[in-house]
Amino acid sequence: MAAAAARARRGARLSAAALLALPALALLALPALPPGRGGAGGDEAQPGSSPPLLLPPGLREELRQRRRDLRRLEAAAGGGEAAATGGLGCGDLSRATAVSVLGWGFTKVVARAALASGGTVALKSVHGAGREVRRCVQRYGAPAGCRRLAAYKLLKEVTLLQRLQHPGIVKLHGQCYDNSGDAELRVTAMLELGSPLEMIQLLQTPWEERFKICLSLVKLLFYLAHSPLGSIVLLDFQPRQFVMVDGNLKVTDMDDASTEELSCKEDNDCTLDFPTKSFPLKCSVVGRCEGINEKKNLFNAYRYFFTYLLPHSAPPALRPLLSDILNATGDLRYGINETLRAFEKVLHLYKSGLYLQKRPLLLKDYISLKGFRTVEGEDYKCWPSYSHLGCLLSIHSAEEAAAICNSQSQCQSFIITQQRTWTGRPLASFQSSWTDLIPDTNAVVYIKRSASSGERL
Repeated sequence: MAAAAARARRGARLSAAALLALPALALLALPALPPGRGGAGGDEAQPGSSPPLLLPPGLREELRQRRRDLRRLEAAAGGGEAAATGGLGCGDLSRATAVSVLGWGFTKVVARAALASGGTVALKSVHGAGREVRRCVQRYGAPAGCRRLAAYKLLKEVTLLQRLQHPGIVKLHGQCYDNSGDAELRVTAMLELGSPLEMIQLLQTPWEERFKICLSLVKLLFYLAHSPLGSIVLLDFQPRQFVMVDGNLKVTDMDDASTEELSCKEDNDCTLDFPTKSFPLKCSVVGRCEGINEKKNLFNAYRYFFTYLLPHSAPPALRPLLSDILNATGDLRYGINETLRAFEKVLHLYKSGLYLQKRPLLLKDYISLKGFRTVEGEDYKCWPSYSHLGCLLSIHSAEEAAAICNSQSQCQSFIITQQRTWTGRPLASFQSSWTDLIPDTNAVVYIKRSASSGERL
């Protein structure tokens, strides 16, 4: 979705009607175009019908192929509950306000809009002036046919989003097929709105939050490997294809997803190539490269996410397990099933506190004062903290908090707060002083005995 371009173009505002009228959003020509309209020099058909005869032969063949791919995808989905009609439609789009372009990529333009019924959505349409359409026009000289060719990618994405239901896939709230006003049909998909994934910011977040991102990604890839449509590969697998929605990772671009696995006659036909590595795979008895979609997704997750987000500032006792995950996914010794089991083992150890076994007991070196807490305010910093004002970290227990406080020379006391992380673990606030105490019936202050010596408590 070209997140970089999106960030560069924020702030451009227009009405929903103007958005539909943009040439960049003109997608598909209706039947019986008047002569001279549409750039094809003749009639054009609806998506799914035979390509127009007057289009260049090469473009006609490309249109046929995309139409076949779309029909094959629809047939594989078999209709079903996920394809049921409903949700937002053209009426909702026409009443949308505060429409602003977020950005555009090779194929699509994306905007943000406020709905009259409340809430906001992302509007996604074919970018008629995008690179994909421009290259096609340069090659074939048929703008309307080229817009139709690009439109199949959006139609494919809508079809996939209708059928695939998973917390790691952005939700399709509805779509509008509008043919009013001129000779071209325009398609707009209305999607769940997210914020671009910022890897640099993620690297500065606590390990627990980065682990959540990786675990969410693994669960998504497990679903894609076993989806109702078969094994699905994300051909354009990069961080910019993902967004964050309420703190959760979601893939937002599905137009380059494929349910096809590479055909083969022998094992030599099944080499999975990446810029720095190649992996030989097996050719199955049915003439398909075994697990190629699953393994391509998994290695991309390793090189774009795991290597950056998993190891840094992880609890020391979990680092050997995380190192095993990195090595096994980096060499593709693990499939997605084994990877998910390994992640769930790490999560279990982390949530249960079992990773803390065989550690010295340090809480005995602290005095606990029930019914008090320290005054909130700016204090010493630690990394990575849940607060930029001080040192706020996720802990399993007071015993673990005592070990953390002992490891920090500035720490003299800590409080276990009522805040919880996504794993249910409490947050502890570590402080360089304990003298500013105020009553709080729900709080307990833990003070180093060495810090309290000579002071009256």
